[in-house]
Order: sequence, then C-alpha cells, then structure tokens
Amino acid sequence: MKSVIRARNLQKSYGIYRVVDGLNLDVQRGECFGLLGPNGAGKTTTLRLLLGLTEPEGGSAELLDLPVPQAAREARIRVGVVPQMDNLDPDFTVAENLLVYGRYFGLRDAEIEARIPDLLDFASLTNKRDARVPTLSGGMKRRLTLARALVNDPDVIFLDEPTTGLDPQARHLIWQRLRELTRQGKTLLLTTHFMDEAERLCHRLAVMDNGRLIAEGSPQDLISSHIEPQVVEVFGEAAAEWAYRHAAYFADRFEISGETVFCYVRDAQPLLAELAREEGLRYLHRPANLEDVFLKLTGREMRE
Repeated sequence: MKSVIRARNLQKSYGIYRVVDGLNLDVQRGECFGLLGPNGAGKTTTLRLLLGLTEPEGGSAELLDLPVPQAAREARIRVGVVPQMDNLDPDFTVAENLLVYGRYFGLRDAEIEARIPDLLDFASLTNKRDARVPTLSGGMKRRLTLARALVNDPDVIFLDEPTTGLDPQARHLIWQRLRELTRQGKTLLLTTHFMDEAERLCHRLAVMDNGRLIAEGSPQDLISSHIEPQVVEVFGEAAAEWAYRHAAYFADRFEISGETVFCYVRDAQPLLAELAREEGLRYLHRPANLEDVFLKLTGREMRE
C-alpha cells in the first residue's frame, strides 16, 4: 500500500541537541499508527516536521503525496490536528468554535453548518451546542477538539496525546470514536504515553528514543519479539532481597524497581511454586504487555 505519510532521514536539532535524528517512517492509508516514546524523545517535533510546521535540517518528508514543508499548506487542507493542549476559543460557543475553524479551510458557512450536527453527535456534545467553552468539562473540551479536527473531513488526522488528563470514561469514549474513524478509512498518526491506548488502537507503532526509531511493528509483534511471554511482579519490602537470592534461578530475566521485582519468564510455574513457599511476599502473574516492551527498550529511569 502507498504511504500517505513518509519520512526519509529526517533531522532536526535545537542547539546542541539532535531532537530528530535520521528518522525513517511510513504510515499506510487507513491505519492507526502510534508513535511512542519517553518525554523528550522527539515525538511532538516529529509531528511538526511531518505537518510542515517546522523546517527540517536534513532529509525529506511527504504528506499525502506532497512534499513538506514546501507544499505544507496544500497538504494540511486534507489534514486534521488534535494538539496536545486544547486551544479552543473560550469566547465562542461549541458550535461557533466549529464554524470559525471551518472557515480556515475555505469552507462556506452553509457547508459547515450542515456538518455541525454530525460532528456534535460524533463527539456526544449535541446538547452542548450553545454552551460556551469555559462551562465544559475536560472530557467535553477534548471531544470538541477532536470534532473540530474533523470539520474539513480530513483524510489524515494527527493526534498528540489525545486523552492525557481524562478520566477513564472519557478516555474510552474517545477510543471508541477513534476506532470509528479508522473504520471509515481515515489515517491516524497518534502519540501517547498510555501503553494500553496504543495496544488497543494501533495497527502498527514505533518506539522512539533520543530522536531515533528503535523498534517498529504491530503491538503483538513487538511483544512477542522483544519480551518474554509472562511476567510475575513480586511486591514487598523483602522483594529485592528475595530477588538477589533466588530470582536468577527461576526467571529468564528480572528487574528491580523500588519495592517491586519484575520477573520475565517463559514458564512461570517453577517461580510461582517458589513464591508460594515464601512468607511476606505478594505477587501478580500476568501476560507480558506493551508497557513491558516500552520499559525494556527505553529504560525505567525518569526523564525530565
């Protein structure tokens, strides 16, 4: 399939820091592609480069078969953007925010007005049509920002951490709406810090660190190729001491983080039998997930 977003050897620095370092990327039509990485990995800068909002220092990018930033204005006519921070106009009502935004794309007022009911229904905001933005909850503002990104009926939608700060109910509703968009054939490029979000939504994803892509594939492919299939988390004040004495005998690999020991295993039964004989330790047995892959590839240390 032809890529609708394409980057080759894309590079960008700020001062002495190489924020995007030789990035190669292909996003196919109709897929949800996730871009994961710790703070400062270069995700937002990558989105800005692909949208033509930031000038690269090297390499090339195409968006909907158009070179960016050279033809970025023409490409963005067919693109919707959900920014990391809501930038709705607080002086306007919900419907007025959609109307004014649609004008930026050269749409006639009558055309925008005809689209507004469906957009409000999509965002579950029909009964908030005449409400002003300051009266909306955080979840409502985020859904309005998503609806606004669709006012021009885009082919491609960029979403920069679309559910950050939302409660579980709001997150699940937005997930449902994003799945609907991919079923409609829209292409989504998503950055997120929520591994469960990426695992649920993304057909493919890439892990980014220090400006480079360090792994790419479907969520299940990444899990199966980078991590042992089962994880046993051991908790308690004595967990680290237990791990130094016993974990190497029962786990293929283990990591200690605070008062938790993460034991990665192919066969959990010997480890579980050992833990059943230990007093004062609690443990959780679960399948490996995308967060395990992310932490293995990027480390557990805090990023400022």
